[in-house]
Amino acid sequence: MSHDIQPHMEVIGADGTHVGTVDRVENDRIKLTKADAGEGSHRGHHHFIPMGLVAEVEGDKVRLSANADVAVSFEEEGDSSPAA
Repeated sequence: MSHDIQPHMEVIGADGTHVGTVDRVENDRIKLTKADAGEGSHRGHHHFIPMGLVAEVEGDKVRLSANADVAVSFEEEGDSSPAA
């Protein structure tokens, strides 16, 4: 499924809420653009979503198996540590 995920696709939660925008797939994780990095210490750098959260690819959207508010709790930093 990772081969279906392309740069600039929108990543949405199971509830349809925006989670981020794909920068690229890297090491079995979706790298989100810096624009979706959040606030405070999370701002200005990439976060990653584990591929295990991907439910399906629908057109130009990547739908996750968790609602957006839950999915962001699974975001990781570049070194695989939790983003929270």
